[in-house]
Amino acid sequence: MDAVTAILKNMRIKIVLIILMLACATFNPQFSHASTSQTDATLETFWGKFKLAVTKGDKEGVANMSEFPIGMPYGFRKIKTRVEMLKRYREVFNVQVNAVKCFADARPTVDATVKNQFTIGCKDKAGNETVVYGFGKTRGIWKFKYLDNLNE
Repeated sequence: MDAVTAILKNMRIKIVLIILMLACATFNPQFSHASTSQTDATLETFWGKFKLAVTKGDKEGVANMSEFPIGMPYGFRKIKTRVEMLKRYREVFNVQVNAVKCFADARPTVDATVKNQFTIGCKDKAGNETVVYGFGKTRGIWKFKYLDNLNE
């Protein structure tokens, strides 16, 4: 029963976070789902290169634009090294979502209150936008940092 209770508690926390994010998107004019107008040009340049690498299936290119360890959703091990990323590439970009299809029209989501970060939201196989790719800027360089599924 303890495992079930822990899972339910985890789900409640994620639901509350989703509700808070939606409330921020509705009531905070600084938060934008589709706008990167408040960001620097390096974000747009990075996103274009990353999206192209994923679209082409360029595993090496994606690994070069990633920061390890890469955080993964509940139930998945973190990706600790470049070699592991190359082996688990399909798991990151094809198992929970079709990243190529998602990235085709996706625009970075920037929260002006969180410096040097953006996310890309994708729909899961059920059509719900619950899969999130997270990116961050460290020492002036944008990198892919995590994958999360808000339902897990």
